[in-house]
Amino acid sequence: MHTLYHYPLCPLCRKVRLLLAEKLIDFVEREETPWDAHQDFLEINPTGEVPYLEESSGTCIGGSWAIAEYLEETSPDPPLLGKTLQESGEVRRLVEWFDIKFYSEVYQRVVYEKVLKRFREARGPDSNAIRQGKRDLETHLLYITWLTDRRNWLAGDFFSLADVAAAAHLSVLDYLGEVSWEKFPEAQDWYARIKSRPSFRPLLKDRIAAFSPASHYTNLDF
Repeated sequence: MHTLYHYPLCPLCRKVRLLLAEKLIDFVEREETPWDAHQDFLEINPTGEVPYLEESSGTCIGGSWAIAEYLEETSPDPPLLGKTLQESGEVRRLVEWFDIKFYSEVYQRVVYEKVLKRFREARGPDSNAIRQGKRDLETHLLYITWLTDRRNWLAGDFFSLADVAAAAHLSVLDYLGEVSWEKFPEAQDWYARIKSRPSFRPLLKDRIAAFSPASHYTNLDF
């Protein structure tokens, strides 16, 4: 049995949760707050960073990309990195796009400023950063629209880790009601297909103290 240490509002953690569920790997979740981790977690992972995966054998892997690569090698079915080198390259490119570019331009400017900053820094949000993050979010939604207009899924005609990563990031914004889906119907249709997958159901049960989810968050036909 795997144990996944995670934080519910971390998109990288959500990506790993979805990946484990897509591969039908049994795991238990243990919530950890990276800036105030439990001592027993620090004993096995001194960095205190999540996501962090621990197997019953004692094998431990930290970092969402390292975990994804490890699971793809140890549990190759279903394949989520594509079946050819070209497919794999495109999947990896898009995962990097969301895990680095989207994370820095949107998550750090919207979610961190609105939610996490008060816990980590005991300071209020930067309204200018939030406005810029929301503008960048629309740019990313336009890119998703462009991709889904040309492909069945983000990386091609197959569901992949690229879809998992993008949906994980958007799900955090969606929880907070920050996505104007009505302006991007093609992106909304793509997201609704992923939201309806069995792997996504545990994410819809997430609840963050002091922050209720948007009214449509659990609605599969939103």
